[in-house]
Amino acid sequence: MLVLGIETSCDETAVGIVEDRFTVRANVVASQVDLHAPYGGVVPEVAARAHLELLQPMIDRALVEAGCNLSDMDAVAVTTGPGLAGALLVGVAGAKALALAADLPLLAVNHLRAHVEAAQLEFGELEPPVLALVVSGGHSSLVVMEADGVFRELGATIDDAAGEAFDKIARFLGLTYPGGPEIDRLARDGDPAAFAFPRALLHDGTYNFSLSGLKTAVVRELRRLEAAGIEPVLADVAASFQEAIVDVQVTKTLRAAADESIGKLVLAGGVAANSRLRGWMADACEEAGVRLLAPSIPLCTDNGAMVAASGSNRLAAGATDELGAAVDPALRLAS
Repeated sequence: MLVLGIETSCDETAVGIVEDRFTVRANVVASQVDLHAPYGGVVPEVAARAHLELLQPMIDRALVEAGCNLSDMDAVAVTTGPGLAGALLVGVAGAKALALAADLPLLAVNHLRAHVEAAQLEFGELEPPVLALVVSGGHSSLVVMEADGVFRELGATIDDAAGEAFDKIARFLGLTYPGGPEIDRLARDGDPAAFAFPRALLHDGTYNFSLSGLKTAVVRELRRLEAAGIEPVLADVAASFQEAIVDVQVTKTLRAAADESIGKLVLAGGVAANSRLRGWMADACEEAGVRLLAPSIPLCTDNGAMVAASGSNRLAAGATDELGAAVDPALRLAS
């Protein structure tokens, strides 16, 4: 079974081909970082136009890399949400055209679910129940994949997502876009205990996350130092800020694993590429006896193989979608 997956939810034009649900035959990504860097963030209209230009070349490249033709595919999978409406529409329109032209089934894929199911490409079948922390530019969610394959949300961000917070503070510090990797790099030379930044909702009894107050605290501290004529060590600021985010994510995730009696955890999404989060989570899981399934970096960031894998699961279960399938920019993981 070969499934071609298309991902255009944000600023990566990605196409992947997966064989029999678990084997990656191709996984190609065209990044738009250079296009959005001058603006310090993703510009939706710019992203959509770039997807229009890049999608067909990426499809062609994926087919060459996989050593097959469109006629060899058993289905076309595409992200229908969540994401930027214009960007999603480009991918969905392209997928519908391929499905119609080659008389293939269409598979609508939830972007967040695909992030979780990317783990099966390196770790095999995800035997439920599985706990998953999905952290990315627009999402911070803690969910459980139940025995019937349905996701149950335990908690989510009530304001900003982790990736968004990284980008905004990086911009305030004068770092380049995207901010997450820059904060991660700078923090390696800093003292994570230099600033006592707040850990919002750490002990509130829920599994929700909040980062708007943390961002405000960082900005206020830097302005206080500036007013006092003190030059802050940016590496210390980055390390302390990153530590505050990771502390809450790891603590709440491991508490959820204990409360739900779940011994497997998938760490998913673009922010799962953060070295401090991966390291701290690995240590915490080892101490708690929880098996950590953290895909390699290329499978954490947005990619087409994760969409193909998720679509493959739906196809194996006998599910397909009509060509009239619509995009849903606000689609939730537990829906």
